[in-house]
Amino acid sequence: MTVEGNQDPDQGSATLSKKAQKKQAKDALKAAKKDERAASQVQVEKDENDVSSGKYGNLPLIRSQTGEEFAHLLGREFHHVKDLSSKLADTNVWVRVRLQTSRAKGKQCFLVLREQSSTIQGILAVSETISKQFVKFASNIAKESIIDVFGAVVTVPKKIDSCTQSDVELSIKEFWVVSSSKPQLPLLIEDAARPVSEVEQEGLNIKVNQDTRLDNRVLDLRTPANQAIFRLEAGVCKLFRDVLSKNGFVEIHTPKMISAASEGGANVFTVSYFKGNAYLAQSPQLYKQMAIAADFDKVYTVGAVFRAEDSNTHRHLTEFVGLDLEMSFKYHYHEVMRVIGDLFTEMFKGLRDRYREEMEAVKQQYGMEPFKFLEPPLILNFSDGVKILREAGVQIGDEDDLSTPDEKLLGRLIKAKYDTDFYILDKYPLAVRPFYTMPSPDDPKYSNSYDMFMRGEEILSGAQRIHDAELLTERAKFHGIDLDKIKAYIDAFKYGCPPHAGGGIGLERVVMLYLGLDNIRKTSMFPRDPKRLTP
Repeated sequence: MTVEGNQDPDQGSATLSKKAQKKQAKDALKAAKKDERAASQVQVEKDENDVSSGKYGNLPLIRSQTGEEFAHLLGREFHHVKDLSSKLADTNVWVRVRLQTSRAKGKQCFLVLREQSSTIQGILAVSETISKQFVKFASNIAKESIIDVFGAVVTVPKKIDSCTQSDVELSIKEFWVVSSSKPQLPLLIEDAARPVSEVEQEGLNIKVNQDTRLDNRVLDLRTPANQAIFRLEAGVCKLFRDVLSKNGFVEIHTPKMISAASEGGANVFTVSYFKGNAYLAQSPQLYKQMAIAADFDKVYTVGAVFRAEDSNTHRHLTEFVGLDLEMSFKYHYHEVMRVIGDLFTEMFKGLRDRYREEMEAVKQQYGMEPFKFLEPPLILNFSDGVKILREAGVQIGDEDDLSTPDEKLLGRLIKAKYDTDFYILDKYPLAVRPFYTMPSPDDPKYSNSYDMFMRGEEILSGAQRIHDAELLTERAKFHGIDLDKIKAYIDAFKYGCPPHAGGGIGLERVVMLYLGLDNIRKTSMFPRDPKRLTP
């Protein structure tokens, strides 16, 4: 039979015996293995006089190989750069790091090696054991390449201010490239990490603009400040969960595709859903309430929220992470409002006490005014806030919602008067709240609702919800909502539901304002806004 692909071109369609086929296949396999070994050879061929032969070069692509050429690598123990200190002086260690910078000077090469936010200086110098070829090889590796380095931890006579590990350096003995970076980077990490105050100095043309950062987000996220921001953001989620779980809340997960706009407005994303349409959830609001009607008593959820608002401001995203909670109460919604206020207090204290290093990293790049808060939190009526604004010369009606400039001004006025960056405004006008908000029993123009603010910007909107099916139907009709689309929601209250209240928090906004940053895109790992859907 003819063996396709194994024919000798000089013999045309000549046939091969089974024995010959087996031998040919075996020879081909041996040749392939030989080529693979050659291609994946760890040691690089060098001049006969290279005393560093076998101590530097390019590792083959790591594919979880277990062959003999990799056997000596598998038991290797690595240290973290953050753990390298004078306590390990004269100890030989392996580290896997990125090459942040390299600077060749005569027969020496100085390198900055980075692992996440931690950096250490590495040094190579021509000697009896370190060749010129070794130094030249290391000095020509592209920045941001990943490398395995073996070296001795050496104490230094003078602190190295440019590295986090300032009292030691690595005297490099081996240097292996694990993953090469392209030589031309779209941005330099040292430029992206420069303090804002330094960048703003007159004549210093090294600013990395926001679009360049976001277009190359993977590189941008490697800066110490960004590493810190997203660890802090994880901390907010952890504290949110821990505080509520300790207080008897149950974490639930709600649908993100729904049949009707959850907030009753037009700012929703429509998606094709088989033969009809669905909407991306503006909040988990309706499902939190249904969980309360199902006797879960106290619930919270952490998940994506979508808003189809064509807002290109410093604080708006079309997709963000919502931290939402809902709980039943006995007789007054302030029972819930105070729980939420105390939740924020506990989160602020947790961030202050547990994430000092991260906050210092952010402060070094962006500057940061300490976040101030009162315990218990300051609570003012909406009408009191309006009064403060009027005293400052702002023209505002009793039932008008606060504009963004009004909110910021009020934040500054309250900070000056009460020395707090966090406060609560209670009893908002009913006309500016969603259909499911309970009207105030004292004045039908107002509602049992509240907003919470950080540095003069809203970070939570909440209220007592209507738990009576008839009143809820009446309010939905008033807002022009199609009752057929929210039938399951209204039906949930026909079988008895406890009074309840809650709120929704924007995670990215909380982190932005706690750290005093100027743009929410700095606290969204891969932000989505009206003009950005990538990366």
